[in-house]
Amino acid sequence: MSNTPNYEVPAEMRDFAEKSVDQARKAFDSFIGAARRTADTVHGSADTARTSAHDVSARGFEFAEQNVNAAFDLAQKLVRSRDLQEAMQHQAEFVRSQFAAIQAQAKEFGGLAQSAMQQGAEKAKAALQETAENTRKAMEQGTEAARKAGADAEQAIRNANS
Repeated sequence: MSNTPNYEVPAEMRDFAEKSVDQARKAFDSFIGAARRTADTVHGSADTARTSAHDVSARGFEFAEQNVNAAFDLAQKLVRSRDLQEAMQHQAEFVRSQFAAIQAQAKEFGGLAQSAMQQGAEKAKAALQETAENTRKAMEQGTEAARKAGADAEQAIRNANS
């Protein structure tokens, strides 16, 4: 047989240990909740960036189609021209209209890019603020749980020594 002494853990120590585990679980749950909310916010930012990229890409294809159609229209006008002067006139009109179209397209692309960057910056700012606030709350809860666990441990030790 074993000569191990039969030591009974005082009820106060078991209660203290149980409370400590519960408090640690609550602090961890708070931390994980904050991390999940941050991940959701980051995912939302990625969705915004993806949507913006899709919009820019779609608009780019529309512009390319417009520009190619304008070039085909010019080609058709050139082959129908009666003389060189008429062909040169069509060419000059095409250059003027394409220059204006490209300016408008560049302006629109700039606006799309600025809007996308502004939305991304706003989402990133919100995510950082939320993460900081959630982290602060989790730290406060963890600190309070540790303080309470320490006070409970002191009380359990006093009770065990009494």
